[in-house]
Amino acid sequence: MAAPATKLSSEMAPDVALRLIVANCHVDLSKYRAIVLQSRRSIGIHQTRVAFRRMRAAFSVFRGALNGPNVRALSAEAKWLAGECAPARDLHVFLTETAEEVPPAVSRIAARLAAVHLQRARAAMSGARYNAFDRQLVAFAAQPPSGRNTRLDDFGREVLEKRHRKVERRGRGLEELDAEELHELRIAIKKQRYAATFLQPAFASAAAKPYIESTVRLQGALGALNDRAVAAQMLADIATATRPTEDVAGALKTLAKQAAGGDKRRRRKLERAWKDFKKTERFWLA
Repeated sequence: MAAPATKLSSEMAPDVALRLIVANCHVDLSKYRAIVLQSRRSIGIHQTRVAFRRMRAAFSVFRGALNGPNVRALSAEAKWLAGECAPARDLHVFLTETAEEVPPAVSRIAARLAAVHLQRARAAMSGARYNAFDRQLVAFAAQPPSGRNTRLDDFGREVLEKRHRKVERRGRGLEELDAEELHELRIAIKKQRYAATFLQPAFASAAAKPYIESTVRLQGALGALNDRAVAAQMLADIATATRPTEDVAGALKTLAKQAAGGDKRRRRKLERAWKDFKKTERFWLA
């Protein structure tokens, strides 16, 4: 599928906008899927997951405009496929970003595990289930407009305001939120970030860029806290993959201690990001 030339605009109907966004996601997915299938370059698995995540986010943002069984089925398949790619991506992030120094013995175990995860992702991305998903995605993007008269800016204003308020509710009393509540806030701000990014073209506002940047910083700060839970899972997976002749218990304990540290620093960063987000102008109201 070639990248669509039409750009989103304020007068465009929401269902047309959704199909354009999905078509663009499909272009990215096809590009990075090829890398996953042909090489071990980490960009392939990372960007493939991003394409699936953007696709699911688009279906969610435009749910009020288009939400039939085929849309829900496409979203569900995108979720499953992203899940098949998740172990490879999470392990790579842990080894290259979360862990400070990975001992050679642990690296060897992780390399074996990474090969298994990559094979799992490749199987999902080349099987009959993916091929059916791909055909359905192309057909969905090619469907004609519904003919509804709703404008994208009117639709977007309502969606963005509703999601912004949800973020504010989730973040109330930020200092006292527990891990589960912070996770809910992270999901809410991630959804708002995607909504703002998708709907930005419908509003000719210079305030869009700083608002989106504030959502990126807040999501990043919340993600840094979430990395501890992901790190614990990665270390557990590595421990399970360890052979009887490999003694890495001490090294894994050290890595676990590293991953669990820095909580106060992460919290301070989160509080700053929250304050910045709260005072940033909402561009859809400008």
